[in-house]
Amino acid sequence: MLDGRKRGRMDVLRPPLIRIGGRVYRKNLIQEQAFPHEEEEDFYAGPGDCADEPCDAFVVEETERGFQCRVEVPSPLYKYIIGKKGETKKRLETETRTSISIPKPGVEGEIVITGQHRSGVVSARTRIDVLLDSFRKKQPFTHFLSFALNQPAIQEKFLQFKEEVLEKCSKDHGVSSSLFQNPAKLHLTLGTLVLLNEQEIQKACDLLQRCKEDFVDQITGGQPLTVEVAGVEYMNDDPAMTDVLYAKVHMKDGSDRLQMVADQLVERFVASGLMLKEWDRVKLHATVMNTLFRKDPTEERNNTMTGKSSFKERESFNGQNILKLFENFYFGEVQLDSVRLSQRFSSDASGYYATSGQLCFS
Repeated sequence: MLDGRKRGRMDVLRPPLIRIGGRVYRKNLIQEQAFPHEEEEDFYAGPGDCADEPCDAFVVEETERGFQCRVEVPSPLYKYIIGKKGETKKRLETETRTSISIPKPGVEGEIVITGQHRSGVVSARTRIDVLLDSFRKKQPFTHFLSFALNQPAIQEKFLQFKEEVLEKCSKDHGVSSSLFQNPAKLHLTLGTLVLLNEQEIQKACDLLQRCKEDFVDQITGGQPLTVEVAGVEYMNDDPAMTDVLYAKVHMKDGSDRLQMVADQLVERFVASGLMLKEWDRVKLHATVMNTLFRKDPTEERNNTMTGKSSFKERESFNGQNILKLFENFYFGEVQLDSVRLSQRFSSDASGYYATSGQLCFS
């Protein structure tokens, strides 16, 4: 068994690896110091050896005064590089012997790293990349890829489902009208994204179009996918303590083309760095009841992937009777003709989420 000192040496010899934008980085040992607010967190890094940093992962330009490197960073993330009272930025500059220029708060632009030695500039850039990757993962998601299921016929059947559930199961523990999805926002979620400025939104839109050309058209044949929404299922282990009840979906022709489109889209978005990998396969489901809606009726009712919502605050409901009575409830048939890049906490004229971009099948 390794003692503490040996384990520490092993950590140095075999540091954890982080994948950022298709590149693999070593993560240097970091001492963390907690502050009351997340935006005041600071960053500590050991001096490290710059010689084996991934020097080819980004462009370092030679200038009259030395070297410089530019990095595009969304303005909401500037504060994590600056740190509490500027401490993070100062420490990075001191330890890497560089100067780091950051645009004013709220102004989109590039962070510019300059220094007399290429290795110092590379080290500063690598540390900034790791730092930003860490804090980006803490941001609540802003967008998600979705299939809209809010066609009038589906909405009508959903409202019938809601009415019958409340009529037959309202005495079951925790069941109330506040649990139900907004019918105008019924959808399938493929995956969530953190897009912090217009450039990142455009990048996601561009990737959607490339996916259409690369594989979606081939799978769909340039035609809408006919899907049936039928039956309900629950997310957790105990139906007596249900948090999420969802409607199941399947291709009418029995094929797996919908699953193929979903899985390959997520795979491509994960590979691009725009999305984090959560599951091996996309779980296609349409949330119809969710205990998160009970706490906050303004919640955009997205499904189980809801950012930083606390499960401790949820009051479960007894879904046993609902599952028995509505196990095979038929919500209807729908033609899926596009994948949308939907904006969280938003609505368009139809009541569905505002669309930042979309991939049309036909």
